[in-house]
Amino acid sequence: MTDVIPDHATGLGKLSEGPEGLGLWEQTVRNPDAGEVVLEVISSGICGTDLHIADDEFPSDPPVTMGHEVTGEVVRLGDGVDASWTDRRVAVETYFSFCEQCEFCRSGLPNLCGKRRSIGSREDGGFTRWMTVPVRNLHKLPEHVGRYAGALAEPLACVANCLFDPPVVSAGDRVLVIGPGTMGLLTAQAARAAGGNVLLVGLERDQDRLDLAASLGLETLALESGGHLDIHPPDVVCECSGSEAGAVLGLDLIRKGGRYVQVGIFGRPVTIPLDAVLYKELTLTSGNASTPTSWRRAMRLIDERAVELDPLVSEVVPLTDWQRAFGATRSGVGMKYVLDPRPSENSSRADL
Repeated sequence: MTDVIPDHATGLGKLSEGPEGLGLWEQTVRNPDAGEVVLEVISSGICGTDLHIADDEFPSDPPVTMGHEVTGEVVRLGDGVDASWTDRRVAVETYFSFCEQCEFCRSGLPNLCGKRRSIGSREDGGFTRWMTVPVRNLHKLPEHVGRYAGALAEPLACVANCLFDPPVVSAGDRVLVIGPGTMGLLTAQAARAAGGNVLLVGLERDQDRLDLAASLGLETLALESGGHLDIHPPDVVCECSGSEAGAVLGLDLIRKGGRYVQVGIFGRPVTIPLDAVLYKELTLTSGNASTPTSWRRAMRLIDERAVELDPLVSEVVPLTDWQRAFGATRSGVGMKYVLDPRPSENSSRADL
């Protein structure tokens, strides 16, 4: 266990409104209260939500250190925390606090609590070396998950919330997943684990991502921009691109009586043909972030190796190079970029 933890550390934060309000700052490293731990962050993934925070399309409380897809090692315990957590490599749930009294909290849905505060937007997150969180947020990672890939447990928990609560994929269903980004590849793997016959589609410019998906045993198809997709109407459509065109395509192709799941975040108002919901008698569902139940499902998928995380890590990037990693994420180059906030001499970025 690390004994020397500084009072302050460099973090990447949302410091003020506007895209120019993103930058490095010196944040306080808080000692853990009872029931809390301090983590040394190994990696924190750059998510589409981080881009929305940067663009003021997702609420935050500046100044705040961003980063909610986190894996780290437990290095300090608060009072009452079991000593077995010491030096454990863990993934981290996002909700720092919630009221615990409202109908949603009492129903196991803290994601819908009006008073919830999440790491990376309302409370300091993982784009820094030291992070203080409640011990209830922690999930032990199995040894087979690579050192940095544990950060992807959080987006997988969000996928599990969309697909399994309630379940939308049954064995033998034809499942169309639109968008071969990180959420698309996690969704496609989770839908396959549920027994679906999955087709993952993207645009021609997504060929590298589609090739990665194919290497995981997924059926893929590249669609020409503006082109027509001639397939049997799917039973389930999972829209993971967060694009208006993706939603329009999914609603056009889905069979009557099908299930449409919105996984991707648009970040802005879009125009889609909702009359298809009426004429086709569709069921539309989604999932807002994650729940304790979806985290348990996600960790089970990881434990059983039904979903592979490591191949989705494109590059491990030092915190000081965050602008390049954010730019690559925004442009759709690669898959998942994770920031390693530790000094380079203490990390092993080549060992994914």
